[in-house]
Amino acid sequence: MGAESRRVYSVAPIRRPLRSVRDASDATSSARDRERLAWARGALACPTLVLERASFDAGFRSYWRVRGADAQAIVMDAPPATDDVRPWLAMGRVLAGAGLHVPAVLAEDVARGFLLIEDLGTRGYIDVLDAGNADALFADAIAALVVLQRIPPPPALGRYDRAFFERELGIFEEWFLHRHLGVTLDAREREAWKAIGDILIASNLAQPQVLTHRDWMPRNLMHCAPNPGVLDFQDAVVGPIAYDPASLFRDAFVSWPQARVEGWLRRYHEAAAAAGLPVPPWPRFARDADLAGAQRHLKILGIFARLHHRDGKPKYLVDAPRFLRYLLDAIARHPELAPLGALLDTRVLPRIAAADAAA
Repeated sequence: MGAESRRVYSVAPIRRPLRSVRDASDATSSARDRERLAWARGALACPTLVLERASFDAGFRSYWRVRGADAQAIVMDAPPATDDVRPWLAMGRVLAGAGLHVPAVLAEDVARGFLLIEDLGTRGYIDVLDAGNADALFADAIAALVVLQRIPPPPALGRYDRAFFERELGIFEEWFLHRHLGVTLDAREREAWKAIGDILIASNLAQPQVLTHRDWMPRNLMHCAPNPGVLDFQDAVVGPIAYDPASLFRDAFVSWPQARVEGWLRRYHEAAAAAGLPVPPWPRFARDADLAGAQRHLKILGIFARLHHRDGKPKYLVDAPRFLRYLLDAIARHPELAPLGALLDTRVLPRIAAADAAA
């Protein structure tokens, strides 16, 4: 890849936690706000409680911390027009049955999309991780991940199959390349893009398939007792064994030096093998994690662009350079990804550099 393009993303890894937003208003600005508040007050038999925003979600769900009641609880608001709480409830039961720490359900109204759940606190991994405590916190996250991956997937659970991977890669092409950067691939580039997708998909499908969280990352792990608390598991599928480890250590909001990432991946590999999980030998697993990560990085770039252009949520694109760095690192380690490197060199990095220069 061109030296000039590489320099655009040669900055040191950055860390930008997304902390909880605390808004102590009574949350009565809309009909949904009033409905949510009335439901929470009825569920807890406390007519004076208030709700404060606990966190923001990239989707349509929202989370509200109960204040002014005896119970410590969170209201999950999943509008039925856009969300269905049943997958969250079903997977929560599966994970809890295996001993993982997921929020207990205190009350539910499936039809209206309201759940009252256990409050796991305000200390997410994303808030507390630093260079000094990362080994200990990730050791707990690895142990919990091994437990999750040993769970027999429910028979009706969806699978990360070829069509699923193709749809996710399509998000990158449609939203990041075309909508965000204004890039339309010509026939030769489209052929190269298909070859890139074939490499990534073949690698993922060839891996042992296990229960996969799909967002096993610091933002979805809570630092609490027992540690960690696990969130955002409703989209779990059967998928490649290296996918969740790659998600944990090459995260959307915090980056680590490659030497530390490799050390943690080796620790996971050893723990998984000791637990009887079907991990391949280390060299193959390291490649699997890089290629699973590359597919995920492309998908997330597309999702971040879609959040910006379709949903009016521009803050996520701030972290696009992080994923381009991850991709450049993977390309440098795996020559078979050279077509992806060429695409980034010719069609992506120059556009981003030009936009940065014009800003």
